[in-house]
Amino acid sequence: MRPLPYADPGTPPLTTPIAYLWWVARRQGALVLAASLTAIGSAVSLAALPYVLGRLVDGGLDEGLSRELLLGCLVLLGVGLVLVVCNVVGHRLEVENWLRAAFRTSQLVGHHVSRTGDAVTSELPTGEVVATVASDSLRVGEVFFTLSRLVGGLVAYVAVAFLLLDSSVTLGVAVLVGLPAVAGVLALIVRPLQRRQAAQREVAGRLTTLGADTVSGLRILRGIGGEEVFAGRYREQSQRVRRAGVRVAQTQSLLDAMQALLPGLFLAAVVWFGARLAITGEITPGQLVTFYGYAAFLTEPLQAATQFIHSLTRALVGVRKILRVLQVPATGAERTDGADGPVGDLVDLDTGVVAPAGRVVALVSADPDETAAIARRMGLLGAENGDRGAQVTLGGVPLSELGLAQVRRRVVVAESTPHLFTGVLRDELDVRGSAGEERVRAALEVADAQDVLDSLPGGLDGEVAEKGRSFSGGQRQRVALARALLTEPEVLVLVEPTSAVDAHTEARIAERLVRLRAGRTTVVVTASPLVLDRVDEVLLVADGAVRARGTHRGLLAPDAGPQGAAYRAVVSRAAADDDAHEDVGHQDAGHQAANREATDHEITEPLEEVELHEAARR
Repeated sequence: MRPLPYADPGTPPLTTPIAYLWWVARRQGALVLAASLTAIGSAVSLAALPYVLGRLVDGGLDEGLSRELLLGCLVLLGVGLVLVVCNVVGHRLEVENWLRAAFRTSQLVGHHVSRTGDAVTSELPTGEVVATVASDSLRVGEVFFTLSRLVGGLVAYVAVAFLLLDSSVTLGVAVLVGLPAVAGVLALIVRPLQRRQAAQREVAGRLTTLGADTVSGLRILRGIGGEEVFAGRYREQSQRVRRAGVRVAQTQSLLDAMQALLPGLFLAAVVWFGARLAITGEITPGQLVTFYGYAAFLTEPLQAATQFIHSLTRALVGVRKILRVLQVPATGAERTDGADGPVGDLVDLDTGVVAPAGRVVALVSADPDETAAIARRMGLLGAENGDRGAQVTLGGVPLSELGLAQVRRRVVVAESTPHLFTGVLRDELDVRGSAGEERVRAALEVADAQDVLDSLPGGLDGEVAEKGRSFSGGQRQRVALARALLTEPEVLVLVEPTSAVDAHTEARIAERLVRLRAGRTTVVVTASPLVLDRVDEVLLVADGAVRARGTHRGLLAPDAGPQGAAYRAVVSRAAADDDAHEDVGHQDAGHQAANREATDHEITEPLEEVELHEAARR
């Protein structure tokens, strides 16, 4: 099996469920054809068994253990071997068809949701989006799992029809007319089953949405004492899902029962009718055995057709939900010329923040949420920023014109709360799959994260626990910083990248970060004097506008005026806040001493003297 996921899952039609399924079939046409051919071989081999057995009964038993009987047994053995090989190979191909169709659909939904950002959840409930990947994509795969069996059964059905009519027109017509009649009766049950499955899918999606909302707001619910109320709502919705599931099971059980009963009754009728013909001499005993075998065999295509219709019914319900997700427009139109826009300054027109191309700029504010919001807007993160792409320009081009895919490639925003994923550390860091080991280790060195490699068994090939829970807060932050650096974007926006590390580590990171990002646009949201002293330019933001700009030392100078005083108040308070955090054990003693010394000296001492301050304190 070729590796999954696909490098490019493709662009499907978003018109109807049938059009989508046909597109998937064409995308894996060779695999569908191979599975269908093995299914035909299996079905024809299975149909040939009663024919060979009937010939043996009529001609091979007259002379006892004769050469003709031995040859007939060898033919029977050969047909059986062909049947076994086709079944083994065919099942593998059927499963591969299932997996590829399901994973292609999951990739399409995942990629589209990543392009649309929060826009998809603003139009659709979260539970609907989750269910498309968790269940609906698997329904699409089931269609292609059963499709080859349907094709093989239909071909074998036509072949057997000619053999039956050639042997006995009366019995052949009875068999060929009876089976479609049975199939028609079974088809009458499928439509109500489809309605009940659609209803169950709807209430299950609501349950997933309710669960996601409750979990995400659990802290708020605990604060207002609303846990029991929402738990009651969840139980009530769960009961609706259960009742809908019972209704589906009732219809499904009826379909399963009729699928076993009607072909059984039909088979009994064929045996009774064939026996009467054999008694009257119209057919031979061998032909009776053959007809019985054919009648028993033809129930297989009937079951394959019923199973396919059942899978298709569920898939059509699921694909409608999938198309609803894929039809949500992405934030911003995508450029079609295939070229990136011009390299230039990153400008937030609302606040006047300008990050000159090739320079490292820091944003400082008395309200950290204000500068964090600017950082998110620069990367079009969040549904609230999707319509504000025209207010942020890169090289003079509004981000809304660049399109979200190009913005994601050129502008990377690393937010203040790092989120790590389960898996190998190397894969966790190299999210774009383009960095070799040397670059990965270099990024870890810039982030001063060598201790992460030392603490993780296997180093880069070690497993990161869920959400990086085996790491400390500082380690998670530094791993996230290394991950952001490895993307090597044109513009890198870092929100509080060193808030969870001690002063010495922060100083090393600041120096290495500025050196690594030299010549590339970098925006750092921070109030740490250890970082601010390293950047090229500092912007003080207050009340939604830039109030001061300059270097860290220039703004701290006595002659900086009111702007300098405002800046000094923010930075001094940030250093004092660091001290308060350290007093309750949030940071180590080194950071506490460094920040206290920086505050006492109005944060004018150079970073290289941090060690001297520490030694003097001791």
